[in-house]
Amino acid sequence: MAYLLGIDLGGTKIEGVVIKEGNFLDVVARKRVPTEKEKGYEHIKQNIKNLVRALEEEVDYTFEKIGIGTPGSIDAKTGLLKNSNATCVNGKPFQKELSEEMGKDVRMANDANCFAMAETMLGSVQEHAPDAKVVFGVIMGTGVGGGIVINGQILNGLHGIGGEWGHMHLDDSGGMCYCGNVGCAETVISGPFTEKWYEQISGKKMGLKEIVQHYRAGDDVHAKLTMERLFDRFGRGIASILNFLDPDVVVLGGGVGNVDELYTLGVEKVKEYLFNDYMNTKFLRPKLGDSAGVYGAALL
Repeated sequence: MAYLLGIDLGGTKIEGVVIKEGNFLDVVARKRVPTEKEKGYEHIKQNIKNLVRALEEEVDYTFEKIGIGTPGSIDAKTGLLKNSNATCVNGKPFQKELSEEMGKDVRMANDANCFAMAETMLGSVQEHAPDAKVVFGVIMGTGVGGGIVINGQILNGLHGIGGEWGHMHLDDSGGMCYCGNVGCAETVISGPFTEKWYEQISGKKMGLKEIVQHYRAGDDVHAKLTMERLFDRFGRGIASILNFLDPDVVVLGGGVGNVDELYTLGVEKVKEYLFNDYMNTKFLRPKLGDSAGVYGAALL
């Protein structure tokens, strides 16, 4: 039996999954470890190598090829990783070094592209909109990203930044982004920056899940303002995507994407800002959950 191994490098966790070749949803092994990006580039590489070794031992199989989904992308000109919110890996020959150090063929792609492809080929798009020609996969979690699938193919773009709506200008209130610009969507509607906004207006620290709970309970005016801001800025950002890409389907992933109201109040805001008097685009929940990215990585 042949297996495929996918690794999803996230801001807070690294997930690995082993699936059977030819039966992509048949999971043989799965493991998660913390990213610990504050410990630096070499530490992240070691965590990935340890995870691969542990999975190989668990399934008693040696992989010649592995797929890795990463925040950011490999620059086609230099071979270096760029645009990752785990900034310690930027400017590093990440793919080349992992390949050499593990003695494996490492295939690497943007994590949002992996997510979009997995949901298109294996997940909610196949289930609810199998004839969709254009799919936009949204990641709203520790960061904000996106992937575009057209006729079953990822649109990487000339510079490898296709779908990177997290760094389109949205709202200056989030402050400076790690990329050096002000106003990026990532600094407004990602999980950490939504929590930061709540702290700024309330003087209290609270996680997103708690903020959502208080918003639903109607017992915290600052939670109400924070969530209304999230829905509005989500609407503005996604409407801009729809205005130039006009996809059949939008799939929402990431921790923030789990907020139920995005599919109701958030989508109503999209309609307000859309350059059309009606909207037929489907907004879908990811069938593969927060593991969609790791399935996409395995498909590499």
